[in-house]
Amino acid sequence: MSFRNWAAAALWALGLLGGSLPAAAQEAGGTFVFIVQPEPPSLASYLSTSGPIGLVAPKIYDGLFDYDNDLNIVPALAESYDVSEDGKTVTFNLRQGVKWHDGEDFTSADVQFTVMEVLTQVHPRGPNTFREVTSIDTPDDYTAVFNLENPAPYMLRALSGYESPIVPKHLLEGEDLRSADLVNNPVGTGAYKFVEWRKGQFIRLDRNEDYWKPGLPYLDRVVGRIIPDASTRTAAIENGEVMYGAYGAIPNIDAVRLRDIDGFSVTTDGYSMINPMALIEFNTTTAPFDNPAMRQAMSLVVDREFLIENIWFGYGKPATSALSSNFAATGLYAEGQPYFPASGDVEAAIAILDAGGLTPDADGVRASFTLDLIPYGEDWRRAGEYLKQALQPLGVEVELRYEDVPTWIKRIYSDYDFQMNINYFYQLSDPVLGVHRQYATDQIRQGTAFVNSSRYSNPDLDVLLDSGAQEPDATVRAATYGEIQSILAEDLPVANIFEMEFLTVYNDKLKDHATSALGAYGPFDQAWIDD
Repeated sequence: MSFRNWAAAALWALGLLGGSLPAAAQEAGGTFVFIVQPEPPSLASYLSTSGPIGLVAPKIYDGLFDYDNDLNIVPALAESYDVSEDGKTVTFNLRQGVKWHDGEDFTSADVQFTVMEVLTQVHPRGPNTFREVTSIDTPDDYTAVFNLENPAPYMLRALSGYESPIVPKHLLEGEDLRSADLVNNPVGTGAYKFVEWRKGQFIRLDRNEDYWKPGLPYLDRVVGRIIPDASTRTAAIENGEVMYGAYGAIPNIDAVRLRDIDGFSVTTDGYSMINPMALIEFNTTTAPFDNPAMRQAMSLVVDREFLIENIWFGYGKPATSALSSNFAATGLYAEGQPYFPASGDVEAAIAILDAGGLTPDADGVRASFTLDLIPYGEDWRRAGEYLKQALQPLGVEVELRYEDVPTWIKRIYSDYDFQMNINYFYQLSDPVLGVHRQYATDQIRQGTAFVNSSRYSNPDLDVLLDSGAQEPDATVRAATYGEIQSILAEDLPVANIFEMEFLTVYNDKLKDHATSALGAYGPFDQAWIDD
């Protein structure tokens, strides 16, 4: 049966969807300053899903949809959509009168170009999101018809300005997508226009006077402050220099203190679409991690509860599988996987190493390697120090390496010049969107960040991943993902550590900043400051 999302469009038009207050309650104007930590490698969210890019780019770029905090679809560049009875045709009815920030008209040609020539080619998750899209027809300027090989209901959960930003064809067509001027001088259709990026200091966005939502945004200016030092970031929010810090910008040790101070609040809202998972990636092509026994031992020795309680101050849940337990609601999560002890098991880890032939030398050393740390703040440095100590009883010597974001991304995803790194991935609202990219052979995409850097390849798993993506029967799909998790629990190219709970710290004067399920990765078009 064909379905048209007229109801959501009507609710949005009446201002009833998205959580906004009556217009008279908001105060227009003002400058909103928030923390961008660390400094982004670029502003090209169509190239990289690096967290700092996500803090800025969705204020500039729109998607076809946004999503409210109950994960309902909120119309954006698409006013409505139709899905055919067989699920193989999705028609998007696009919003008319939308302008790019340079004054050009937004049309269906931009949607076609974005998906077929950009997101499926260079975006880390785009090839999975749009894996079933064979072509896009544009019968007129405001209709985009997606033709699918197989039904892909998960695609409709991945069309936000953060996840699938629509980019201007007239500025990117014929350009090298990785070096085009748009990489650091973005032009979108969103609530705010890019004005200036002063490296090491700030990124400035100004109000889009021609924004397609009447009367929005309220703020005159949005400024992302770049503050490398954690204690300075905390001081800046306490003294009012900045009003908002998300995704660990304010270390949990300070966040739990600030939540008890009048004028500040701490929330875990705004992360419901991303399912973040802290993890260890292994380079499975080089010693010692070409031996599954070493990977299994690394997962066994980690005291997940210690990390959560002592570094993340109780925010998180021990990982138990390749999939987050949040997928239990969909029937896809399979509990009881091996090598995921909550508190660590040193004896079992030593036994695995001995059985795998990884015995100590005369000095008691089994292996020496470098652990690369994601450069996103002090919590990750502390986690690295913990892991270094935790591995000593195994006879494993570890050197820690902490570099800036561009260097780290290049090392891990372009050069493959690493042995083991601690990181986090977003598993998102469906495994096809957030999990497949880490394990599928076709996701070994050198130069693309946050995909299969372990270069793990298992043809049997590839078949199961393809089957799980296409399977319409919920029971059969759950069984398929059970098999997937069993294989990955044994092979462990990636060892999940814990299911993360990010904290957002904000000044209480800031209102309506969490109206999108994307939180800090949302458009902030309804945010305002109550002076």
